[in-house]
Amino acid sequence: MSRLPTLFVPHGGGPCFFMEWNPPNTWDRIAAYLRQIPEDVGARPKAIVLISGHWEEEVVTIQNNAFPPLLYDYYGFPPHTYEIKFPAAGAPGLSARIAALLGEAGIDWKYDHSRGFDHGVFIPLKVAFPNADVPIVQVSLLASLDAKDHIRLGLALAPLRDEGVLIIGSGMTYHNMQTMMASMRGGGKPVSPDPGSQRFDGWLEEVLTRATPENRIDALAAWDKAPAARDAHPREEHLLPLHVAVGAAGTDPGRKTLTDVVMGAVESAFRFG
Repeated sequence: MSRLPTLFVPHGGGPCFFMEWNPPNTWDRIAAYLRQIPEDVGARPKAIVLISGHWEEEVVTIQNNAFPPLLYDYYGFPPHTYEIKFPAAGAPGLSARIAALLGEAGIDWKYDHSRGFDHGVFIPLKVAFPNADVPIVQVSLLASLDAKDHIRLGLALAPLRDEGVLIIGSGMTYHNMQTMMASMRGGGKPVSPDPGSQRFDGWLEEVLTRATPENRIDALAAWDKAPAARDAHPREEHLLPLHVAVGAAGTDPGRKTLTDVVMGAVESAFRFG
C-alpha cells in the first residue's frame, strides 16, 4: 500500500449531521465533504488513528480497547442523538505500535483501556465510514495545549502512513462558540462570515498550502500570532489536531479540501500528501 495522506476535518457541532437544524442545510456541505473522504483517500485504510479536540491528558494517552463504547459528550440535543450507534472496533495491535513509536521519539505516553470514542470521533466517522468497518484508535491531546509538542506528536506517528493507517485530526478551524451562537439568534437567516474567521482562514490557507514545510511548522508553532487567532480560538483544543496532522505530513504538500460558512464562521478542511 502506498503512503496514505493525513487529514484535518471539521467534526461539526455535537451530533449536527444526525438531527434537524435551522436553516436545514447548515451542515450539508461539511457532511458531503465527509462522505467523500474514502474516495478522496483512494486506498482503503487498514485502520484510522484519530486525534480529537475532545480528549486531553497530562501525557499522550492511547486508547487501547478492542471494543470502545461511545461517549455522548454533548448536551441538550434531541433524545435520538443519544442512541446513535457506531460499532467500530479498536485495534490493540495498533495501540502497541503507537506506543512503540512514541517511546522511540522520547514522548511520554500511557494507555487507557476503558475510554470510548468521543463525538469528535464517531460523529464525523459515522458520516465518512457509515459501516463502521475500519478499526480506530483515538489518541489524546496534551492538556498543556503546547503547539510544538503536538507537531512533535504528529512527527512520531508519521511512519504509520506507510503501514496503511490514515491519520486524522478532528476539530474545527474556527471555534469561537460565542460568535457562532450569536449567529443562531438571527432565526436561521443567512449571516455574513465573521471577519475574524475570514482573516484566520486566509492565514491558514496561506501557511498550509503555499508555505515551505519548514515555514509551515514554524508558523503553526506560533499560530497565536496569526491574524484574529484568539478570535478564532479563544482556547486552542479544536485547532491542535491540525498540528498533529501537519507533523505527520512531514514535507508533503497541503491543499484545502473544503471551505464552508457555518453559523457565521468560515470552516475548512485540509489534506496533506
